[in-house]
Amino acid sequence: MFFSKKLKKFENLKHCFFSRKNGFSKGNYASLNCGIGSDDKKKNVLKNLNLVSQKIGCKEKLLITLNQTHSNKVVYFKNESSIKNKLSGDAIVTKIKNVGISILAADCVPILLYDPQKKIIGCIHSGWAGALNGVIENTINKFLELNSNIRNLVAAIGPCINYYHYEVGHDFYKKFLAQNKNNRKFFTILNNKKYLFNIRNYINVKLIGLGIGNIDHINMDTFSDKKNFFSYRRSKRDNENDYGRCISVIIMT
Repeated sequence: MFFSKKLKKFENLKHCFFSRKNGFSKGNYASLNCGIGSDDKKKNVLKNLNLVSQKIGCKEKLLITLNQTHSNKVVYFKNESSIKNKLSGDAIVTKIKNVGISILAADCVPILLYDPQKKIIGCIHSGWAGALNGVIENTINKFLELNSNIRNLVAAIGPCINYYHYEVGHDFYKKFLAQNKNNRKFFTILNNKKYLFNIRNYINVKLIGLGIGNIDHINMDTFSDKKNFFSYRRSKRDNENDYGRCISVIIMT
């Protein structure tokens, strides 16, 4: 379990970037695999999610996950009747108390957001596609629609893959340069066809560009830290058929 020092300051807020430890799953999924879409035994994943709800302090049915598709879609829960589990999207925003909104990740970047003045929480699943195509901007725009002052926002960027394990090809590189030539600063050139991509820095700069100055980082590498994290890229390197997902949760009380 890992926490943001900035978010921990708020007494009415609970959050956690959960590790893969202390769950019920076995084998490659050991042990706190919260990915219901994985090939893990469903009963074990449900037991893991129940454990997370107990740890974070919400009812099991109010621990909400998404059907994440690497999109830029933001789900907004306006009232209790609008709350549904496993909706398609890659971010959640709400003002409702006692609802644990969450993100699943295995190398991608989990982002937790809080406006302490307007009492709004948000979470974002930001892989490269979502980040490039506007999931962060769309989430911040939802905060603005709710009259949030961006200067009040606190953002915590959780554990994700470190750039020196994030090797990409030339086509990937060109997608980012096509959007903005300045994006080349987020890449380290290995040779004329291979690059290393710094997704954490890319997202950090994007948040700053949107006016968010209060940013906290949990600087941990999901790829190399097998003890604490699941990793899509590590599982591919090790020729594993599937992989687990870690969960990150935020809730207002």
